[in-house]
Amino acid sequence: MSLKAQITEDMKTAMRAKDSARLGTIRLLQAAMKQKEVDERVELDDAAVIAIVDKLIKQRKDSIAAYESASRQDLADVEKAEIDVLKVYLPERMSEAEITAAVQAIVAEVGACGPGDMGKVMGAVKARLAGKADMGLVSAAVKAALSR
Repeated sequence: MSLKAQITEDMKTAMRAKDSARLGTIRLLQAAMKQKEVDERVELDDAAVIAIVDKLIKQRKDSIAAYESASRQDLADVEKAEIDVLKVYLPERMSEAEITAAVQAIVAEVGACGPGDMGKVMGAVKARLAGKADMGLVSAAVKAALSR
């Protein structure tokens, strides 16, 4: 079953269970997916859906930081609950050690030798690790590998 179909089934299950918090988050995800399909006139595959989920999680994390700095823990808790719902649709993430090893292999393969090659390395890394790793950790690993 595709990830898109799984999300639709989860929405139906949340409706039947009258789980309004989960239902709202899944509807938000479906709206983002539909918007992408309409804007780009494409049918989303699993990789594109994962990219959308990653983007929504990043937005939630930014909101949590803003809410906590404004002493609005109630709103931060709502965002954290949405992140928990969205994380279900992500594949198993790579550990920091796996990311570091993959980045070092790609740096050697590309022949990068300094910080000036960051763009070239990030292009190759994104192609291979998209959806499998947190891109914030990947970027830090690339910077560390190129600064040696």
